[in-house]
Amino acid sequence: MWRLIRNTLLINVYQLLFAFPAPIILALAFNELRNAWFKKISQTISFLPHFISIVVIAGLVVNFLSPSTGLVNKLLGLFGVNPISFLMIPDYFRTIFISMGIWKSVGWGTIIYLAAIAGINPELYEAASIDGASKLKKVWYVTLPGILPVIVILLILQLGDILSVGAESIILLYNPVTYETADVLSTYVYRRGLISGEFSFAAAVDLFNSVVGLILVFTANKISKKVTETSIW
Repeated sequence: MWRLIRNTLLINVYQLLFAFPAPIILALAFNELRNAWFKKISQTISFLPHFISIVVIAGLVVNFLSPSTGLVNKLLGLFGVNPISFLMIPDYFRTIFISMGIWKSVGWGTIIYLAAIAGINPELYEAASIDGASKLKKVWYVTLPGILPVIVILLILQLGDILSVGAESIILLYNPVTYETADVLSTYVYRRGLISGEFSFAAAVDLFNSVVGLILVFTANKISKKVTETSIW
């Protein structure tokens, strides 16, 4: 149980640190683009992985990281690095999983932030320009405060799923060799419930997951309401 909870929490913490800010940063970058043609092309390219099945995405990742024919190992070979079996090394799993998640969802995640940015009063930017603010200061003092309520609400919702990691994407990447770092509560429920047929035990584990998520949502919402005056209810 400790291994499952540790892996689940670590993966979710990494997602909060790296995957959660990624669409915010990309949305800010898109907002600064002035070439309409280049902006549309860039957004379209970033959106595409979202519409591709996770099975296909995972298959591409497996092919890219293949020790014999993978693109990554071929590039490393140009620098004299011996082929590496990335998916057979437990220490690499979390990095691969988080990177795959960012690649698939970062473009789609920018939509809500771009909509929030579009709702910021343009006069605030004009006032900042008159005061001599640089682009970076406009982002820091105008754009980010303008989209802060959206960021807080999405963060609270993600905290509620802190013990839930997509079982389907992990199952497509992991293997018994990487259970040490890849096995999480959702994959454990899948193996015990559907494969082993222990439905009552798997249901109990999943119920535990849901109760913890509910407590985290209420706690995060209460803290946010006191600190930022923004909350879901």
